[in-house]
Amino acid sequence: MAKKRIIIGLVIVSSLLAVFFLPGYTKLQELKAEREQYERRIFLLEEYNRALQEEIERMHNDPDYLEKIARDKLGIVRKGEIVYRKDAE
Repeated sequence: MAKKRIIIGLVIVSSLLAVFFLPGYTKLQELKAEREQYERRIFLLEEYNRALQEEIERMHNDPDYLEKIARDKLGIVRKGEIVYRKDAE
């Protein structure tokens, strides 16, 4: 009889612990996964930021690169140049 009470008591205690702590544990796991997603996003944004910083440095220090950007992206031409455009059909 005493063994039966001990087993019933352990089952009740285990059930109560599960009821009280399982939601908190589940929330903790969700928050950890969310944090990992944010850390990956931060890493990617830092990489993108480094690439932009390198491009800025290159624009400041490499006149040939700056000219290429001006010609390609802005359509700037030198005086006397004739621009030939191939339009998409």
